Amino acid sequence: MKIALHGKEFQEDTAPYIQEVFDILKDRQATVLVSRQYKELLKAGGITSDRVHVYSDEDTIAGTDFFISLGGDGTLLESVTHIGRMEIPILGINIGRLGFLATTPKTHIQEAFQALYNNRFTYDYRTLIRLESDRGIFGKRNFGMNEIAILKKDTSSMIVVHTYIDGEYLNSYWADGLIVSTPTGSTGYSLSCGGPLVLPQSNNFIITPVSPHNLNARPIVVSDNSIVSFEIEGRSKNFLVSLDSRSQTVDASIQMAVRKEDFRAKLIKMNGYSFLETLRQKLNWGWDMRN
Repeated sequence: MKIALHGKEFQEDTAPYIQEVFDILKDRQATVLVSRQYKELLKAGGITSDRVHVYSDEDTIAGTDFFISLGGDGTLLESVTHIGRMEIPILGINIGRLGFLATTPKTHIQEAFQALYNNRFTYDYRTLIRLESDRGIFGKRNFGMNEIAILKKDTSSMIVVHTYIDGEYLNSYWADGLIVSTPTGSTGYSLSCGGPLVLPQSNNFIITPVSPHNLNARPIVVSDNSIVSFEIEGRSKNFLVSLDSRSQTVDASIQMAVRKEDFRAKLIKMNGYSFLETLRQKLNWGWDMRN
């Protein structure tokens, strides 16, 4: 079996769990690929990873059976950009913190690999969002799983984001910024700005203003078949565009639109996993300090 892995910097207390993953793959004689950056982190962290190959782009991980994300949700979002349109199944092992996406606990690594090798899992397909611009920002990785955000930069002044849906004028948002989120991203930045929670397979985008000047500017849910486009203005000439955890500075002359990507993320869902149970656990629903 051919398996690719990706991770970020890790703490000393999580190193034994990462070592456990490599030991399991060695025992099963799997062909293992890691990113060059992660290979250096493993070496610095004292992880023994014999017979591990380095991948550099989509071509070198073609034909991979599974992609393992070792970290939190941010690591899994990065993993999606490494895979691109190949739709390699991703298993998120949570050695990070929150874990809406990386749903396999670090204490269940053995069980997770047994399930992989015995085909005891299902797939959870997640919509991706794509940014198109006349500047080609983010290059070939102009897609993400959570959200695209347009934000003010280096100034206390608000910006104005004139927003259109399929070419028809929607609203001009006087705000610190504007978020267009997928259902997956509805538990992230959009939620912290007052956006609604949307179930993963809802086929929607959520447009959420960031600290709007007008309190009647509320989040709106639109079809993910829509094309959402923007014109930006403000006192500053530079603005920030973020795509999940990546960001670039642009000026007001840029033309941008977002739409649904024509491929999806293919997450591995272990038998017994429940998204609603995860919501209750992570958001402390039903919890009362008096009990």
